[in-house]
Amino acid sequence: MEYQHGGDIYSQRIEMDYSASLNPLGIPEGVKNAVRMAAETCSCYPDSESRALTRALAEFWQVPEGRVICGNGAADLIFSLVLALKPVRAVVPVPTFSEYAQALRSVGCRIERFTMEEKEGFALDTDKFCRFLEKNGETLQMAFLCNPNNPTGLTVPCKEIERIVQICEDRGILLVVDECFCEFLENSGEVSAVPLLERYRSLFILKAFTKIYAMAGLRLGYGLSRNETLLERVKQVRQPWPVSTVAQEAGTAALKEEDYVARSRSLVGEERCFLKQGLESLGFFVWDSQANYLFFKDTRRVPERELYLKLLEKGILIRSCANYSGLSGRYYRICVKTREENQKLLEAVRQCCIIVPHKEEL
Repeated sequence: MEYQHGGDIYSQRIEMDYSASLNPLGIPEGVKNAVRMAAETCSCYPDSESRALTRALAEFWQVPEGRVICGNGAADLIFSLVLALKPVRAVVPVPTFSEYAQALRSVGCRIERFTMEEKEGFALDTDKFCRFLEKNGETLQMAFLCNPNNPTGLTVPCKEIERIVQICEDRGILLVVDECFCEFLENSGEVSAVPLLERYRSLFILKAFTKIYAMAGLRLGYGLSRNETLLERVKQVRQPWPVSTVAQEAGTAALKEEDYVARSRSLVGEERCFLKQGLESLGFFVWDSQANYLFFKDTRRVPERELYLKLLEKGILIRSCANYSGLSGRYYRICVKTREENQKLLEAVRQCCIIVPHKEEL
């Protein structure tokens, strides 16, 4: 079976991985030091409740400790939430991250796909989505929303999220808002739904250390919710030690890296603009992502996934979006890296776009 996500650098020769949207600055030094020190205590079982990390997260987000739950990456929490609730029917706006549907299918849930149209820029039409929830609310138990969305990088403002969560609250629908890329946003305060936690029990916010701290290999995510009964139900369906000692210590250290996060946002914002301009100059249609990745379409009259395959021959891996619901092999996602790396990528893309004429055309 073909690998369904970015980051597959193990089954092929890859020199530049543009398929996994991680912080281009790499793991902070403070986190690396914490990992080294934590290795000395790995002869003991980890704290099954991740207490030190939970306290640090509660202080970081200014919420009670009982409203924080840690997991082996955000995907662990997605599957655990679905297993705990076993929804019969759920809605997922598409195109978006495939793990939501995969988790829902694992419990036999009927998935309603709310399509975000290309003619509307793949942006979520909040009015239409709210009407859908109002019309189908009696039979829905769960809704997922990725913000900023993967793969488009588009956001929904917090004030619009509140309209959605109010409907969910009235109808007993759990709204899961995935904010795993939110820390890259320059206007994260206007987008994040964290300020809504105090008012809505039907809101669960997913976050992760994976992207902003480039800690993909450590597997560490967490959730925030005022519904402590829900969090207890999730804990009941999980393995006893969901987060390793090393990951717990790394997460606690990462929360102190405020300068690193500020530098990351600045770099990503500048390089995203550079990459977007470069791709547009080569004739690609690029959406206005606000995250650390770009979503674009190959409008040339070439076979689907041609750009993906040609770059792969050069040892460059980008994310084909062919397996996203509603998309085809003409859509791609690339992460944002450093200027030197981005220049190399654009030059490789330019070379792939050069049309070599047939002999009869010469």
